[in-house]
Amino acid sequence: FRLFQSSGPVNWKLARELTKNLAGEREPIEPDVAEEYRELAHVAELRIQAAANLPAPSPGDLNPTDRTTWALENQQTFRILVEPLGDKLSGGFAGISGAESLGQMGAMLQPLGPALLGMQAGTMVGFMAHRVLGQFDTGIPAIDHTQPYLVVPNVEAFADEAEVDVRQVRLWAAVHEMLFQRLMEIEWLRGHFVSVVNAFYDTVEFDMSDLMGQMSALDDPDRIRDLLGEDGASGPALLKGTSDPERLAGIQACTAFIEGYGDFMTRKAGAGLLPDIDKIESANTRRRSEPNQAEQYLQQVVGLELQRHRATDAAKFCAEIEQRWGDDALERVWEQPENLPTLPELIDPVGWTARVMMDRFEI
Repeated sequence: FRLFQSSGPVNWKLARELTKNLAGEREPIEPDVAEEYRELAHVAELRIQAAANLPAPSPGDLNPTDRTTWALENQQTFRILVEPLGDKLSGGFAGISGAESLGQMGAMLQPLGPALLGMQAGTMVGFMAHRVLGQFDTGIPAIDHTQPYLVVPNVEAFADEAEVDVRQVRLWAAVHEMLFQRLMEIEWLRGHFVSVVNAFYDTVEFDMSDLMGQMSALDDPDRIRDLLGEDGASGPALLKGTSDPERLAGIQACTAFIEGYGDFMTRKAGAGLLPDIDKIESANTRRRSEPNQAEQYLQQVVGLELQRHRATDAAKFCAEIEQRWGDDALERVWEQPENLPTLPELIDPVGWTARVMMDRFEI
């Protein structure tokens, strides 16, 4: 009973319990391995500083950690993906399509809103813990968290799957993570991401008849396991909504460019130190294109499909901009939110240049 009580829009206690269950037991990182990761992060910082004109990161060493520790310490990092839905499920489900027909049943279900969102948040982060390599690899910029992480078991497993020397993969991941931390220091970037996410969530509407059908089955333990996803298997989402594809494109463009720019600059900063960079990048591209349980939940719930494979387009965009017009041209992206490429511009760098830099460069 206490577990299902919540004073806010999301039941974070319930989310934490689900995350712990899905992430698994803690796996202490061997001290010498952790020290190597931290040393590689310092090397990465020097390489990035020489290759990119980005703000200095917040003070703090890299945190090489296990899946469960990462998940629990980042439980609310992705709150922006669930908390906006609290307003949709509160106040007698005000603002949700079909709410006027629920009557007394709607009032009875109102306290379950935070629990539903807690289930979604806990399941999503629990699944993410088994896949992400670090903060740079979540696909979503962290809103409140500034500490760099690498999830050691996942990085090591990725090196094995890619059939690449683990030392190279460790350095590649460290460069990616420390570069991501610098990007998150750009003063307007987090705020811009919040604004495009909020604009998208403003258009989300839920099918209440579907939700009512799901809730009617919650007295069946087998059905509960199906809904939550048992043993890491993704079950159907409790909440299912519709959203505006045009608003979604703003999120997709922002996240794809952040990841693609990271790929481009990691290759540049790692030049000479990562002889197998092509092989690593190919393996990472395959990872991004594979079904991801956490992303599937987002897509099921609100239609939030990140399209992380578009990061490849963004990396090619960066390479062409720099090749044609130099480092300064690419740095224009980070001057203001309006300079970020749109989704169509990721495959049309000349069009982006015409929009952003007509006054400074001959196209």
